[in-house]
Amino acid sequence: MSAPAVHDAIAIGAGPFNLGFAALAGPAGLDVVVLEGRDAPQWHPGMMLAGTHLQVPFLADLVTLADPTHPLSFLAFLKDTGRIYPFYIREDFYALRTEYARYLAWAAERLPVRYAHQVTDLRHDGSAYLVTAHTPDGPRTLAARNLILGTGTEPQMPRAVPGTLRSDPRVVHSSGYLPARDRLLAAERIAVVGSGQSAAEVFDDLLAGAGEHRHVEWLTRSPRFFPLEYTKPTLEMTSPDYIDHFTALPQSVRDHLGAEHQGLYKGVNADLLNSIYDHLYAASVDGPAPATLRTATALEGIRESAGRLVLTLRHSEDGGIQETEVDAVVLATGYGYRQPDFLAGVEERLSRLPDGRWDVDRGYGIGRHGDVFVQNAELHTHGFTAPDLGMGAYRNSVLVNRLCGREHYVVERRIAFQEFGTPGGHTTFGPAAFDPAADTAGVPAEAAAQTTPLTDLQESLR
Repeated sequence: MSAPAVHDAIAIGAGPFNLGFAALAGPAGLDVVVLEGRDAPQWHPGMMLAGTHLQVPFLADLVTLADPTHPLSFLAFLKDTGRIYPFYIREDFYALRTEYARYLAWAAERLPVRYAHQVTDLRHDGSAYLVTAHTPDGPRTLAARNLILGTGTEPQMPRAVPGTLRSDPRVVHSSGYLPARDRLLAAERIAVVGSGQSAAEVFDDLLAGAGEHRHVEWLTRSPRFFPLEYTKPTLEMTSPDYIDHFTALPQSVRDHLGAEHQGLYKGVNADLLNSIYDHLYAASVDGPAPATLRTATALEGIRESAGRLVLTLRHSEDGGIQETEVDAVVLATGYGYRQPDFLAGVEERLSRLPDGRWDVDRGYGIGRHGDVFVQNAELHTHGFTAPDLGMGAYRNSVLVNRLCGREHYVVERRIAFQEFGTPGGHTTFGPAAFDPAADTAGVPAEAAAQTTPLTDLQESLR
């Protein structure tokens, strides 16, 4: 049996960031393939509520902020599907969530994505990474000189939820809300736990569907229901400038800032918060509103009693403990990164901090040989720009340039009016500002020569 062809890169996971990488890699002459364990395109299907939209403008698509002329932009998708004029007339920068999901599927059809390829093993033979995936036709091994890890995050449940209730149909993570919606609406009392956009959307949806005898509680540990901070000076923090500043800080400072920054990306759209209040106000005209909102309230435990769920709650400010009985609970408690098990086979090639987290360099690398990179696994090293869709094209430009060994995509170095650190880079720690054109640390000298030159743009997008 002949050895597999060696790709320039294998990207594991077909979320927006790796799709963006593949879209930008092709025109740069890189031979890449994306492996995805699921059978078909999928992006947060459990939260495709009618009318919900992205919290970033449509320009934060896969490619536009790197190359506005790219044929896989969101506007190109609208044109191809006959919707560009309705979108223009709508005069709204924020794409509907359902339409964005269809855009991702449309782009994936035009990219080298292989679905139903669940990666199970990873090795390095001295010259390339050997990636083994389980497929419907049996195991398959592919080879590449570089890896891009975009395996995404997983739903997180609070420790307060006992293992016996984690698979109970009455306890639903927001990621699975839509399939459980009808069952939840049939409950008399429902609790929503969480403080972010997903919690607000679920609460609003349940409130709209609440009947005369139904009651919805919204519980958050935060001292108030925080709106997403979206002022323009704050948006400047999603920039190469701020990443330069943040990555140069000691890890202890980065961790402290990371905790403070949660409100910058985990808050609720202000219009939605106002709409919820208006809904509650209208519902209160004829009597008590069918809802209770509790702030500074932590979920301490859940138990079953007489066919109902009993939630133990602790108020973080006055220390009070109380219990409330509900028929169902929706946990909008976010997502967390879990390092894939298949990385065990190349552990000696990866860089970690003393606490075991990835030691991600400024150019998103975790490989000791400059050949393994991460997507949205660098929150602790690069700050809250890690999950931001608007920074995806920037990160992928950096990755593509690193693999090419040249600046194929022009990468902005400074866009902010603000100074985030000591002017001139005169700090007591950390490197100078990142130079993406010069960032070839760890990239083999022959990397550019080993890429596959493609002159036809459409061919590069197959």
